[in-house]
Amino acid sequence: MFDNYKDGESFKEASGYTIDGAWYPRVTKIVSIKAKPALLRFYAEAENFKAAQAVTEKSAEEGTLIHETIEGILLGKNPEIPHSVAPAVKAFMDFYEKNNIQVTPELVERRVVSYDHRYAGTVDALALIGGKFGVLDIKTSQAIYRDYNLQTSAYMVALKDQFHNLQTRWILKIDQIQTCQRCGATKRTKGGREKIRTNWSNGNSKNCEHEWSEVKGDLEIKEFPYWQGDFEAFLGAKKLWEWENEFWLKKVGYL
Repeated sequence: MFDNYKDGESFKEASGYTIDGAWYPRVTKIVSIKAKPALLRFYAEAENFKAAQAVTEKSAEEGTLIHETIEGILLGKNPEIPHSVAPAVKAFMDFYEKNNIQVTPELVERRVVSYDHRYAGTVDALALIGGKFGVLDIKTSQAIYRDYNLQTSAYMVALKDQFHNLQTRWILKIDQIQTCQRCGATKRTKGGREKIRTNWSNGNSKNCEHEWSEVKGDLEIKEFPYWQGDFEAFLGAKKLWEWENEFWLKKVGYL
C-alpha cells in the first residue's frame, strides 16, 4: 500500500518475477493500484498509522499461516496444523473431502506468465471441482470482494493456451468467526483486532450481552466462469500501474 524502493533491484524483487531471464510485473502488485475503500476506512479509524500497520501485518501473517497449511494439504504433505488457525483449516478439510476436489501437486502454487501481455503470477491451484477444471484462488478475508476477479482473470488468460480444458475459476474464502448464542451476531478476530457484525434480523442484537461460541471455520466458495470483462478491467489497472511506476519501470528496462 505504501511502497518505497531504494533502487531498481528492490523494485524488481518487490514487484515481479524474473522468468527465463526476463522480468515481469506480478499480478497482485498490478491490481494493488485499485483503491480499497474499506482498507482506507480502517486506517482512518485506527488510533494511529503505526497501530493500523501493526494490525495489518499481523493479519497478513495469520492469513499466510492458513495459506501455507492448506497448500501443504493440497500437496499431500500432511502438515502440522497450528492451533491458532485450526478451525479454518478444519473447515477447508471438510469441504475438500465432501466435494471430492482433485488437485495434483504440480498444479499447486504454479507460476504463470503471459508473454503477450507481459505479466506473471502464482496460482494457488488448478483444480477439478464438480467435473469442471479451473483456477482455484484461496482468500483469507472476511468476504469475497470483486477485486479478486481482476486477479483471477489474469491467471485465466495466462493459462488458457497451455490448458485447453480450462473452463472456469473459483474464489474460496476461508475465515474464522465466533457466533453469539443469543442474537446471532458474529465476531471476527484477526490481527489482534475484534470486529463484531450485528445480526440486523434480530432487533435485540445491537444491545445484546453477547455469549460467544467457540471459534469455527467460515468458508464460502463462488464460481466466476465469465472472465473476459474482468480481464479488460485488469488491463486498465495494468496501464494505470505502469503509469504510476513509470520511473522504476524505465529504470529496470521494462518500458
